[in-house]
Amino acid sequence: MKKPKASNAGPKPKMRNKEYARELRKLQVELCKLQDWVKYKGLRIILVFEGRDGAGKGGTIKAITERVSPRVFRVVALPAPSDREKTQMYMQRYLQHFPAAGEIVIFDRSWYNRAGVEFVMGFCNKEQHRRFLELCPVFESYAASSGILLIKFWLEVSNQEQERRFQARIADPLRQWKLSTMDLPSRTRWYDYSRARDRMLEATDTKETPWYIVRSDDKKRARLNCISHLLSLIPYRQSPREKVKLPKRSKKGAYDDQATMKGRRFVPEEY
Repeated sequence: MKKPKASNAGPKPKMRNKEYARELRKLQVELCKLQDWVKYKGLRIILVFEGRDGAGKGGTIKAITERVSPRVFRVVALPAPSDREKTQMYMQRYLQHFPAAGEIVIFDRSWYNRAGVEFVMGFCNKEQHRRFLELCPVFESYAASSGILLIKFWLEVSNQEQERRFQARIADPLRQWKLSTMDLPSRTRWYDYSRARDRMLEATDTKETPWYIVRSDDKKRARLNCISHLLSLIPYRQSPREKVKLPKRSKKGAYDDQATMKGRRFVPEEY
């Protein structure tokens, strides 16, 4: 694919659903090609998605994964650590999910919890936070030198848009499940999270494993921009594929296989 042009800071008009669906389909076709190439070449790729609550990480990940195989694109969204995991080395519970050959692992939040929510909400102390920022680039450099392609996205949502999305979550029964116990405190601690973000980027935005910032106030454009940029970062092409021919149904042992279904419990066809 062609490398995307640099985006302008100014707002663009809202994208229509048809235009979004058309552009997303083009990118998802390319993601399927990438998937085949990753399997063919035995690549190991990690995608990290971070950002404030309500930034659109889940929707972006869904747009990436909805047309590809979950055996190749694995999504990892870990819950809060168990009592046992709290006694382990901090990175330990993430390492077990790292990719084998032919896999792309997507972390929906990651070890960067320590740089953000854990630090802001007091789940780690200042020394643990400082130590994480010091060692994280070393850890990521080791992963990269072992042959893993590590790509990190930060979704940046504005104060006004985050507030609007939280209000929608409160009012809409279909979105209320998205409202976590951390969401409301994140509103009151906006600038604490901003400072934590700034310190994280300062310490871990390295040449070897850089951060890519996605403006996410417009969810549709954010998803398209993110996928387009992702594809530009991974050299790939159409992998060899055997020609497929659908075989004819064999008539050997033929019988009326619908007659045997009579009297079974079929789901009522209400639609």
